[in-house]
Amino acid sequence: MTHLTFSSTAAPRDDWRRSVRLFRSFLTEQSDSVGFYSLIAEDTVRLIRRHTELEGRSIVDFGGGGGFYSAAFTAAGARSLVVDADLGEIVAHGNHHPLSVVARAEQAPVRDESVDIAFSSNLLEHVPDLPSVADQIARVVRPGGLVVLSYTAWLGPWGGHETSPWHYLGGHHAARRYERKHGKPPKNVYGESMFPASVRDGMAWARSRPDLELLEERPRYLPLASRHVLKVPGVREVLTWNLWQVLRKVD
Repeated sequence: MTHLTFSSTAAPRDDWRRSVRLFRSFLTEQSDSVGFYSLIAEDTVRLIRRHTELEGRSIVDFGGGGGFYSAAFTAAGARSLVVDADLGEIVAHGNHHPLSVVARAEQAPVRDESVDIAFSSNLLEHVPDLPSVADQIARVVRPGGLVVLSYTAWLGPWGGHETSPWHYLGGHHAARRYERKHGKPPKNVYGESMFPASVRDGMAWARSRPDLELLEERPRYLPLASRHVLKVPGVREVLTWNLWQVLRKVD
């Protein structure tokens, strides 16, 4: 089911200021990762609140790593559980979330239709089968609840993560170049822990689910007006940067 109902009350100037602030924060990701992820998490809370209040809601944070998003959800009054396959990521930055489970998203020990919100940020570009993992994330949401997905598009400027922009010449080439320059392989290994996720794949998945109503779909870090680039194949893969989707599970 596809039915976009989202509207924004934010002034266009404020929307642009938000984008500038977020993109500036990317410059500090390595030097101030705690500040960077905390800012992104707070912005995420604001985006979700456009669709529902978080007070009293139950949330599963798939791929939540160090718990920055879950900490922001908890501060907003929600009950949040982190599910991440990497224990090292869960305890990173000294920000260990008290409710965390080490598990892959597609094998999460969470009952069907048991939570209000399933959230995933920058996980789906790290799995070989985006639609099947998205299905498993949606599985845990009860009717009336939200599925919130966000992931980095491969053909965007940051598609290769730390190997960008050399990923445009191929993922393996970019990884070899990174290792020559830094003396160690990249954290995200193309074909093993990072895959060429496309905007098209996410959009097709959302429209393949008759039980999900699409509320919002846009480039995550760009102003709302940029959502129109999603209508242009090819262009959307480069300009979207990170695809943001909010869907409601229907009864």
